[in-house]
Amino acid sequence: VQLQASGGGLVQPGGSLRLSCAVSGSGFRINYMDWYRQTPGKQRELVAHITGRGITNYADSVKGRFTISSDNARNTVYLQMNSLKPEDTAVYYCSAVLFNQMGDPVALGGQGTLVTVSS
Repeated sequence: VQLQASGGGLVQPGGSLRLSCAVSGSGFRINYMDWYRQTPGKQRELVAHITGRGITNYADSVKGRFTISSDNARNTVYLQMNSLKPEDTAVYYCSAVLFNQMGDPVALGGQGTLVTVSS
């Protein structure tokens, strides 16, 4: 089972991007998934969280601008980012805690995708 993040890129301030995080493999159930971001010299920040039942939480810095959602049929979580600001520039990472077929939790991390907000 692996995570694959995608969707980063260069966008102007005020623009939008959608990040995707796909869970490949089978025989698991999603407990929850998170999007983090990291910039050099700053602490890693939890941006958005979604449970397998669709309950969401956001960092104050992105509330009202970012939306996390899931497509359970595709085992994919999305992060829709609107009204982007230069301070949103970071490497974005997804992570997940899954339940395997035995019901044991399994933690996974994905590679990052770079988001650059600049004119």
